[in-house]
Amino acid sequence: MSTSATPPRSLAEALRSRDDASLAALLRSRPDLITPVPTDLTQLATRAGTRGSVVRALERLDRFALQTAEALAVAADPAPYDALLGLMAGDARDAAVTHALPRALATLREQALVWGADDRLRLVRTARELLAPSPQHPSPTGLGPTVAEATAGMSPGRIQEIVTAAGLPSTHDSVSAVAALTKLFTARRRMKALLAGAPEESLEVLNRLVWGPPYGQVTADPAARLRWLIDRGLLLPTAPGTVVLPREVALHLRAGRAHRATEPVAPPVEAKATHRPQVVDTTAAGQAYTALAAVEELMKDWDEGGPTVMRAGGLSVRDLKRTAVALDVAEPVAAFWVELAYAAGLLASDGEADERYAATPALDEWLEQPAAQRWARLAEAWLTATRTSGLVGGRDGKDRTLSALGPGLDRSAAPEVRHRVLGLLAGLPEGASPSVESVLARLRWERPVRGAGGASAVAQGGTPGSPQEGDDLRSRLARWTLGEAEMLGVTGRGALSAQGRALLGSRGAAATGHADPASATGSGSGAATSAGSRAAAPSGPGDKLPVHHHRTPAPPEPLSPAEQATASAAAARLLAPLLPEPLDHVLLQADLTAVAPGPLERPLADMLDVLADVESKGGATVYRFTPGSVRRALDAGRSASDLHDFLTAHSRTPVPQPLAYLIDDVARRHGHLRIGTASAYVRCDDDSVLSEILADKRSAGLRLRRLAPTVLAAQADPAALLDGLRAMGFAPAAESAEGDVVITRAHAHRTPPRTAPEPVPDGPPTPDTTLLSAAIRAIRAGDRASTTPLKTTPSPAGELPRTSSAETLATMQAAVLTGDTVWIGYVNAEGSASQRVIAPMRVEGGFVTAYDHTADEVRTYPLHRVTGVAELAEG
Repeated sequence: MSTSATPPRSLAEALRSRDDASLAALLRSRPDLITPVPTDLTQLATRAGTRGSVVRALERLDRFALQTAEALAVAADPAPYDALLGLMAGDARDAAVTHALPRALATLREQALVWGADDRLRLVRTARELLAPSPQHPSPTGLGPTVAEATAGMSPGRIQEIVTAAGLPSTHDSVSAVAALTKLFTARRRMKALLAGAPEESLEVLNRLVWGPPYGQVTADPAARLRWLIDRGLLLPTAPGTVVLPREVALHLRAGRAHRATEPVAPPVEAKATHRPQVVDTTAAGQAYTALAAVEELMKDWDEGGPTVMRAGGLSVRDLKRTAVALDVAEPVAAFWVELAYAAGLLASDGEADERYAATPALDEWLEQPAAQRWARLAEAWLTATRTSGLVGGRDGKDRTLSALGPGLDRSAAPEVRHRVLGLLAGLPEGASPSVESVLARLRWERPVRGAGGASAVAQGGTPGSPQEGDDLRSRLARWTLGEAEMLGVTGRGALSAQGRALLGSRGAAATGHADPASATGSGSGAATSAGSRAAAPSGPGDKLPVHHHRTPAPPEPLSPAEQATASAAAARLLAPLLPEPLDHVLLQADLTAVAPGPLERPLADMLDVLADVESKGGATVYRFTPGSVRRALDAGRSASDLHDFLTAHSRTPVPQPLAYLIDDVARRHGHLRIGTASAYVRCDDDSVLSEILADKRSAGLRLRRLAPTVLAAQADPAALLDGLRAMGFAPAAESAEGDVVITRAHAHRTPPRTAPEPVPDGPPTPDTTLLSAAIRAIRAGDRASTTPLKTTPSPAGELPRTSSAETLATMQAAVLTGDTVWIGYVNAEGSASQRVIAPMRVEGGFVTAYDHTADEVRTYPLHRVTGVAELAEG
């Protein structure tokens, strides 16, 4: 029972009796209450009862805590604990429910949704309005109105007829008649006797209505089976042609239960398969390497400038398909890699007139980091991002297609779901991969589907149980998380890897769902309860403790940026030994191919990308040398001897003769023809080559004419002339105005410095310990200021004290001499008014220097901003 001598008369009084730890738990679980910091506990209680705040709190309850709140909404107000227990555990007093109910009630108390002693439990008014049954919004329990509510507009004569038909003596007034009928319906033995005489067809009607919805339609002349029920008040009319099953009758038929099935225990996450941890870590490391390769390939493909930005923002469907073909993956996978690179700050729009996507300067820095650190940056960006690639291709609220990198992909719940899914995986034995359905069932228990309960549906303008836009969003996010974690290498074979555990950090790993499902009972967000707490949990009303002694563990606070950076660094250290070491060699083969048996060092890989074309990827990458690829290397400023030396230095096999001949042949012809600007011209020391070009019919489109034995002029531009002659099988080289060969390299296109997109917050952030301590001190001080007795007559509620300037100055000077504490009204420079309790220390120059009990520090206030002052009563 409550230890308070006087039971609280309001939520504000209940909050006033809490200790600082309990208030901190409230503000941590409902951070919207602290934005901005309330001036006192009365304002905190008022804010805690607002519709928006209550809806948000109800949405974050687990299924059993929500069921407890729903039961209180259909109980009497106030309700004793035993009545609540009866609604939850039924007449049979289910042992699991009996054991778990105190913990769920403690959660509701902690979140200020329930207040009062155990013999007078009160659900906050807004929550009762959201969850209580009404004709427009039936209760999630399926219960209808009470007898008193259903008969409120009924004529006294009709009520007396019902009382008589039910076998009760008539009364002198309707109030006593309704009370007698209610007493009959709540008496188990008498109700059993009444229903024993009911026709079988009438009982079938009751059975169809008992679990809801409790409303039914009848004609003006009801059938006999309905007439029997209506005459005895077992069905009561609520509107013409509509009847309802009274709550008391339904509870009798349900054996006292408010819910058809209570769920006091969180469903366990089941292991589908178990692998050796070493296999899991190795598989995940392979996936991490593939992820890095995919992102690098994407950025290489967009290095000179990526696709254009659509007018509405994002990638077009055609550009996404092209990207998927370039990466050799499906379009949803390509969308994931594109969004991941964007979340990591590696690509963005360049902001130019012809806006297109390109790499950011951060890419160059990222490419220089070790592979494990590059992976950690991608994994951290994925874990904390609110952008959700799984939505690409879907439709928004205006029936517009959602595109990759476009607007409308942010879902504020995504980071929390990713953390929670990985936390559930971390709760399994190492190497165990979960059943997807068991993960989804656990998440649905921790956060019931929106629309399945009354609060969310009513808040969105729907009815409980009606489908809403976000009904299965968390389930879809969870499915996407499992797939994306596998692609990224956070998991391997479905099980969480060692680097994945490290990525969650110490608090994230500690917040996992434990193997014992009973340990999560009653937690407001699925947080687990230790076995020791479970053993000490009260099992009945006689063992219940005050809320500040029996508190459900709060959900884990999110990692701060510094803590997440530390966790990411730890994950990178675990991954580094598992990644293959970059190689400094390839294997050249006689069929003009080179095989890279693993990842290559960056200078070698960059040079091979210029000198050869990638033919196939996988565990080993195959490069093919072609005349075009060799010419590309020569255009980049390499000579034939440079290429021979490069291949000799980096091949574990001798350079094959066909490859050497290919390089020499292309190099011999490279630059033999020179192209410059006239409109364009071709010059060559061998006039027979120019004659061969003029005789070729394919050169007609270039409109060539001979100016000299070794010079041809063209009306095509130099670039078109280069392409045309190369298509004819020649190997021309461009030259500058000075006659030097122009070295052509691909120029990387970079955007101006860009920051990674900021995640869209899911409501106010959880306050840290420092902010909580300061806020609680300010609330306590403000509450003392508003409740401390005054020597003078207090101002009307909510108004600042008012005194003249002379009175204010005299009172301040007297307080300095006597050391008294005074209450002042103060208006700051922004025009915001507040009440403060101060102990004046010095008054001079139009300012008062005082110790401010509200702020717990010494401050100086201009006297002209003090609206008035009042002395506090002694003691």
